[in-house]
Amino acid sequence: MQFSGRIRKKLRLAGDQRNACYPHSLQFYLQSPSENISLTEFENLAVDRLKLLKTIENLGVSYGKGTEQYQSKLETEIRKLKFSYRENLEDEYEPRRRDHISHFILRLAYCQSEDLRRWFIQQEMDLLRFRFSILPKDKVQNFLKDSHLHFEAISDEEKTLREQDIMASSPSLSGVKWESESVYKIPFDDVLDLFRGRKVYLEDGFAYVPLKDIVAIILNEFRATLSKALALTARSLTAVQADEWLQPLLNHLSHSYTGQDYSTLKNTGKISLDQIDSLSTKSFPPCMCQLHKALRDNHHLRHGGRMQYGLFLKGIGLTLEQALQFWKQEFIRGKMDPDKFDKGYSYNIRHSFGKEGKRTDYTPFSCMKIILTNPPSQGDYHGCSFRHSDTELLKQKMQSYKIPASGISQILDLVKGTHYQVACQKYFEMRHNVDDCGFSLNHPNQFFVESQRILTGGKDTKKESSQPETPQPKASVQKSRTALSALASLNSSLEMELEGLEDYFNI
Repeated sequence: MQFSGRIRKKLRLAGDQRNACYPHSLQFYLQSPSENISLTEFENLAVDRLKLLKTIENLGVSYGKGTEQYQSKLETEIRKLKFSYRENLEDEYEPRRRDHISHFILRLAYCQSEDLRRWFIQQEMDLLRFRFSILPKDKVQNFLKDSHLHFEAISDEEKTLREQDIMASSPSLSGVKWESESVYKIPFDDVLDLFRGRKVYLEDGFAYVPLKDIVAIILNEFRATLSKALALTARSLTAVQADEWLQPLLNHLSHSYTGQDYSTLKNTGKISLDQIDSLSTKSFPPCMCQLHKALRDNHHLRHGGRMQYGLFLKGIGLTLEQALQFWKQEFIRGKMDPDKFDKGYSYNIRHSFGKEGKRTDYTPFSCMKIILTNPPSQGDYHGCSFRHSDTELLKQKMQSYKIPASGISQILDLVKGTHYQVACQKYFEMRHNVDDCGFSLNHPNQFFVESQRILTGGKDTKKESSQPETPQPKASVQKSRTALSALASLNSSLEMELEGLEDYFNI
């Protein structure tokens, strides 16, 4: 894909050629786009794609994937954003083209870290699942072929011959009209998940998979293909990172839905050590409240807890000097010799601030990193309160935070459905007495920032009141720097993000 100022050279194709480019409303995105597009179209496609993926994420939590409401609302959103979704619609070339190009744009933005890749892959898989669910049966075989999936539907004679064996081995066929169901003959090693669950009929090294079950295999193939493609894209980012226009845009596209990295640069020195106790009761997420309480009670934290809590404190404004003082004071209260702390612990603190070792300036852990890596063991206090606490303990914690019984029930239901970040977001809303917090929670430091915004009426947390507040610029006169900062704001709406991007490129 190439970019040339504000002039896009459109491919001029006849009807048959246009259809040949995008034969289906869904695809595996095996071929990258090759036409020239303008930066304006680049940004519009990227933001629209992000709107769609975020809608997919929210609908999955609110209604459950595959439910009637989920399907209906997602179709409405896809139609509104003018992306492809159904076969046999007239003039589908442009929606399918938009879908194709926008997917590859977000690959550039979301290949840059493990958390970004994981989020992007999950939403794209859910989009593919939806599109496949409404794909006409007579189009399935051609789609599989075009996606390089060599799964062949068996003949009616072969299906009749194995009817009883397939019906007995495939729970998904219960209540399904057998005559109208297609069955595919697939190599055994492509259906290991179905085999582990004893949900498929095997014979001579092949599995006989009903159409209802084949979607799981297709999604696994899509996940593997996209994961590999994102890894390859990440290795080839050097040219994009050197582009003064594209790299800032891609960074802020990724931050729009997974949050900022909450590095200490813009927050340094904004809080004092005396404020930490009071802030912990007002604006810390449960995971950090737990770590803070454990540190005050035990005057010690293990390495996992020190890393998670230390980087969080760094992100809310502690300087290196403050961090060294904070941890040393607390550990000395636990009868640790000051010299032992200086020799055994201060190095790790300086290392996390990029002052030792490889000089990497570490950023605070995101929710996804806390949830998915380094689970706590006995004696540890790090991790996610919603992911790593048993139900009864979590219930007791919520009660201690004065969450009403109805709210606790909602939170526990979300945890049961593995929606840990949404559960934390629900806790935020109840803790701050708001019906809708207006953002998607992705980071403990985001929790803190948004809490302070509510409690202070939108003013930053400050150690000293003498610093003047910076007025908010109007969207129509934003310059490059202020447009980017507006984009990074987690409270900015998608419409404001688009305006800010347009202003940025119009400078």
